[in-house]
Amino acid sequence: MNIILSGLIFTPLLAALVVLLLPARLQKPMKAIALLGTLVQLGLAILLYLRFDGHAPANGQTGYQFVQKLDWISFSLGSLGRFQIEYFVGVDGVSISMVLLTGIVGVIGVISSWTITKNVKGYFLLYLLLMTSVMGCFLALDFFLFYLFFEFMLLPMYFLIGIWGGPKREYAAIKFFIYTLVGSLFILIVMIGLYTSVIDPQATAFQLNLPGSGGMASANTILQVQQMLQQNVLSSADMVRTFSIPAMMEPANFIPGSLLHVLSGVTLFDLPIRYIAFLLVFVGFLIKVPSVPVHTWLPDAHVEAPTPISVILAAILLKVGGYGLIRIVYPIFPDAGAYFSTLVGGLGVLSIIYGALCALAMNDLKKLIAYSSVSHMGFVLLGVASLTSEGVNGAIYMMFSHGIISAMLFLVAGVIYDRAHDRMILNFRGLAKRMPAYTAFVVVAFFASLGLPGFSGFIAELLVLLGSFGAPETTGMLPSWMPIVAVLGLLLAAAYYLWALQRMFFGKYWIFPELREKAVLSDLDFREYLMLVPLAILALLFGIFPHLLLDKIGVAATGFTELVLRNGQEQLNMVLSTVINN
Repeated sequence: MNIILSGLIFTPLLAALVVLLLPARLQKPMKAIALLGTLVQLGLAILLYLRFDGHAPANGQTGYQFVQKLDWISFSLGSLGRFQIEYFVGVDGVSISMVLLTGIVGVIGVISSWTITKNVKGYFLLYLLLMTSVMGCFLALDFFLFYLFFEFMLLPMYFLIGIWGGPKREYAAIKFFIYTLVGSLFILIVMIGLYTSVIDPQATAFQLNLPGSGGMASANTILQVQQMLQQNVLSSADMVRTFSIPAMMEPANFIPGSLLHVLSGVTLFDLPIRYIAFLLVFVGFLIKVPSVPVHTWLPDAHVEAPTPISVILAAILLKVGGYGLIRIVYPIFPDAGAYFSTLVGGLGVLSIIYGALCALAMNDLKKLIAYSSVSHMGFVLLGVASLTSEGVNGAIYMMFSHGIISAMLFLVAGVIYDRAHDRMILNFRGLAKRMPAYTAFVVVAFFASLGLPGFSGFIAELLVLLGSFGAPETTGMLPSWMPIVAVLGLLLAAAYYLWALQRMFFGKYWIFPELREKAVLSDLDFREYLMLVPLAILALLFGIFPHLLLDKIGVAATGFTELVLRNGQEQLNMVLSTVINN
């Protein structure tokens, strides 16, 4: 039985239990246990990355590796069939990069948290619970299990911002909680609708006592069950409904006449109900990305959160939104994805430009970086909406690259705040003379984020733009003006980063008079080198050798596009014909 994925999920939870049992006065052992727990998680992530076969066939419904599938909640509903929730985890090319990213950033976050002195026990308990829930989201293949981990992220992050944050921490924490909770409710509504509409053909085969071997129904048996379902010869008592995400990707598993079946004919606001479901779950994950216009919680959360939590928020939590689009939204509703491709791409372009313009106007360094995240995550939306192999590869690469680079950006913002208790760009000048090593890492982080060739950000943006420019001819999903406008975001990124660099770090040394007495502008210490050096190396490594990641994600990205395009066009024609006939 494969237990490496369970190890990845629950190692931080075990560390949290140990921290819970320690007396509150033992702060150093708590920090050491938290570091050990995340180091073990990182070791397992690296082992998984090395053992993962990136060339294995994958089409979005199959191709998962290291799968662990166990019955969790299962009982008979009599004439209504059988209720089933499974502990179902697995990894494919879409999730392997996110697992590795979570392992890396988890360790960096603990090192960054080493200076925490307020309620250390509570802080590291919540931090380790957060790492468990994030890793669970990236590995869950059961929608209910995914939703549990997705919801559980709310509580640790709410308290980490609300207790250890800045002066307006309560406002920022509540705003984060409300936005994310609303998105979660949208996802919950669609999840329930999907559960009532989809069966597990394998479990249904055993319910019917159809032949199987080794505890698994054969491919022919599964096909037989699907044919019986579509021919309406299965009674409700024989059906085993499921939360399995791979099962939801297969149109043949939808119950005829059910709410979300492609031929249900049910409409709401003159739109097929499937398209309403798509929009609900899309908005639920869009809030997490976040994209304009549901992004306003992010700058407040980043500004008030302590530096380590800003790192986790930007590097990992935002990626859950993009991951949800690729794992759940598009594969389950490919017809709606094709129908709304211009909307999704348009929101991506809007986020790229709007986020960049807001960053250009910011005087707070942390707010500048927060809005740059909104801009860069817009490339993820644009790449996914293109439904080209290059675009989707670029979207996944962007999530990984942005995770590494944004962690570095928020760490360098934290360095200056720790020394001066101020982040205002106009309050500093000529810092390169006092802090040359710090300045070097700021230059690396800024240039990596603006997409300088040689860094991972360049590869991600290049792939997204290649896919977007090719989309009008290859997939017909995006108008040709979208990638042209998106290129403007690259120019704006160069503008706001270089302008901030010029104002803060070059010229004659000067610091705002009110800060001179309390600011101690020493250069980087050993702990800060320990955080920044690995991130800088990774940004360069994956920029110079992109095959290290592309070889792992390429097959899954291509399988995703083929699945969505094939099912999307077929189902789109069926949905539209049903609506017209009605």
